[in-house]
Amino acid sequence: MKITVRPAAENDLPALLDLYSELNPDDAPLTPGTARGVWEQISRQRGRTVLVADAAHTIAGTADCLVMPNLTRGGRAILFVENVVVAGTAQRRGVGRLLMDAAVRLAEESGCYKVQLLAADDAYVHTFYEACGFKAGAQGFRRYIP
Repeated sequence: MKITVRPAAENDLPALLDLYSELNPDDAPLTPGTARGVWEQISRQRGRTVLVADAAHTIAGTADCLVMPNLTRGGRAILFVENVVVAGTAQRRGVGRLLMDAAVRLAEESGCYKVQLLAADDAYVHTFYEACGFKAGAQGFRRYIP
């Protein structure tokens, strides 16, 4: 299976929403109008790239990347990765690795000094990210807003 990683386009939105429902099955689905409105905001946001792994015109995975300018580290930016998901039917086929490699390339091209992400508290997920060259280097904290 040939997999191409590329920036998402608006016509990928239904497939992205399907993937996100696998990532967060308890989330209420967005209406098509709301999803399009959010997509318009994302597509206009400077430094934001939603990557998709395209396997024969089927979206097999995604990673949302944001380059954030930074006033430390000589002004070098940080690339944040969020909402990484590989379709259940495409797991263990190299899709996640290709997405992470593309995110790192995006960081390098953007002059970033690091790529940062938070991972679920899951040994398999941690092993995957470590195999992609990431190291657990800090303790993450979250505060969800109801």
